[in-house]
Amino acid sequence: MTNNKPIPRSRDRQTQTIAPKPYELISFPKEKPQLLPPIEQDRYHADRYHGTLHLTLTVQTALHVSTGVVAMGSDVGQKSIPLIKTMIQGSEKNLIIPGSSLKGVVRSVYEAITNSTLAVVSSKEKDRIPPERLPCKDKKRLCPASRVFGALDWQGLIYFTDARCQSAGFRPGFMPSLYRPRPDQNQKYFKQGKVAGRKFYYHTIKAVDKGQQQGIPVQEATKEFVFTTQLHYRNLTQPELGTLLIVLGQDKPKYPIALKVGGGKPIGMGTMTVDVTMIEQPANLRDRYLSYQSQPDQLTGNQLQQVMQRAIQEAHRQLVQSPQLQELAAVLKYPTDREPPEGMY
Repeated sequence: MTNNKPIPRSRDRQTQTIAPKPYELISFPKEKPQLLPPIEQDRYHADRYHGTLHLTLTVQTALHVSTGVVAMGSDVGQKSIPLIKTMIQGSEKNLIIPGSSLKGVVRSVYEAITNSTLAVVSSKEKDRIPPERLPCKDKKRLCPASRVFGALDWQGLIYFTDARCQSAGFRPGFMPSLYRPRPDQNQKYFKQGKVAGRKFYYHTIKAVDKGQQQGIPVQEATKEFVFTTQLHYRNLTQPELGTLLIVLGQDKPKYPIALKVGGGKPIGMGTMTVDVTMIEQPANLRDRYLSYQSQPDQLTGNQLQQVMQRAIQEAHRQLVQSPQLQELAAVLKYPTDREPPEGMY
């Protein structure tokens, strides 16, 4: 006898509209992080690396880094839009990504592929975090990421300048309303009652834009907008420098990682690819402070590639966690053929 009992409408609708999750959880390493004292910062150490990475960041999907300010459309040259969420713009009307935003994005990936703690945990989430992954609070006992990026009472060893767009203007985009995280409704988040890993969103071939009638107006940098910035570093070990380069997508073609920057990550926004165009490093640290004519070495072309590949090899040998890197590279690889989620996810 055939069962002709109808399927409830709500369940049918849910089956049709819920898209695959646009994220994955990257597992924590099985071993506890090794907490060590950081390098002293009273001087430049001769056996460490110091210099500046010159970076070019190319937008691949619509990018919005919010200021938290909503402006009248007419104030930013968009008379047809009553109100719009803004990005920072310079004096020449070029968009700017704060260096602190870039540092946070790079740190999150660096933490995931090294045996590091989390940088920040809210008080209500604390009980769900594995104890060994709680943020470092003793500046004499820091995890690999905290030794480079900083922790409580520890400044860290790297600094990003603000990234400036090389062209003026922007495009108004229309971001759909996003859903709040619902970890309690997804057991994938937890393992034995504790958070199972770090959450990263997939890159997609495009970002969802709902149009003026349905979306929230935002200032955007669109595909192929180019930003430039500098990453200054001092007293890094070679593996630490190499790990930074892996995070910036320089371990090609094996790990072609791109960054996810700004808002709208679940709907495909914020994909940026990175090129290292030059490394500046002091030719002689002593002369740097004793001569007005001291000039740093500027590494480009084959010389640049050789320096980067040596550092990347040491990072794989001494610092990077291979299982976590492979998991993360599957999520952050670019180019991709993945479509952004439409509807609920």
